[in-house]
Amino acid sequence: MGAAREQEPGGGESTFTVIVAAVANLGIALAKAVAGVVSGSSAMLSEAAHSVADTVTEVLLLTALKRSEKPADEDHPLGYGPERYIWAMLAAVATFVGGAVFSLYDGVHTLVAGEDLGDPLVSYVVLAVAFLLEGYSLRTGVRQARGEADRSGTPFVHYLRRTPDTAVKAVVMEDSAALVGLVLAAGGLLGGQLTGSGVWDGVASLCIGVLLLYVAWVLGRSNAELLIGRPLPRPVRERIRAELLAVEHIEAVLELTTLVQGPREALVAAKVDFRDASTAAQIEWACEQAERRLRETFPAVGRVYLDPTPGYAQRRREGLSPWP
Repeated sequence: MGAAREQEPGGGESTFTVIVAAVANLGIALAKAVAGVVSGSSAMLSEAAHSVADTVTEVLLLTALKRSEKPADEDHPLGYGPERYIWAMLAAVATFVGGAVFSLYDGVHTLVAGEDLGDPLVSYVVLAVAFLLEGYSLRTGVRQARGEADRSGTPFVHYLRRTPDTAVKAVVMEDSAALVGLVLAAGGLLGGQLTGSGVWDGVASLCIGVLLLYVAWVLGRSNAELLIGRPLPRPVRERIRAELLAVEHIEAVLELTTLVQGPREALVAAKVDFRDASTAAQIEWACEQAERRLRETFPAVGRVYLDPTPGYAQRRREGLSPWP
């Protein structure tokens, strides 16, 4: 027994957060590239690659948000929600290839071949402006994440670690990494200016590359978990089981399966043992009541499928193997 409901609106806030990050990163990337060429700083060029990778990431995340909002159809009866995680995975790859690989290469090249240090003044100005823009973008992402964490009654750090809204998670992580990267780039410029050696700049570039590797790994792992199929948190599963058992005519929940399909979309399927004396009509209405209770208690539950299944005692009486 089951049914689907339309997806709740809620992607608008995530879309705004991603657009703010994309616009900020595009402008910052161009400024960093010019400053890197003028100053001859490999760390600034690495930061330019970082911002380009972030811009590509935001474009992919916007694609993910739009495509995942498509309603279910005959060819995709469960909807397009999981498509969000495919594009988000590609965004993590873009961060790895476009940012981390270039930064590591540029850092090694600078340490091996050296570099001619130019005027760092332009780079300092660009870094200061970039810090303000990245800070505003991060503030937008953190504000949304905190609001959603408060609504779900979850601590902010735990929410950010486990949230299925990978677009917001990507913005917060990438903007945080961007601020750290700006500090590293400034340290490389200052070290080179004080010592006259390009080693500081090369080391800063390597550190930026390692930072981007970490961000790409965390985002890639999060999206991989959701693509493979992640259940709702254990406390939520226990509450779902309790709600089902509270329905008249339901004696036991033999097996419960939940699946996160999107930030505000989840599926619940269960094998349920009904009372042996219940009529077919009573079982049908019990399924309807169970579905209504779950949707009222858990707004994210969009689909509920209940499978009437003989309980352990009945299976033994019939000589069947117990349900695993």
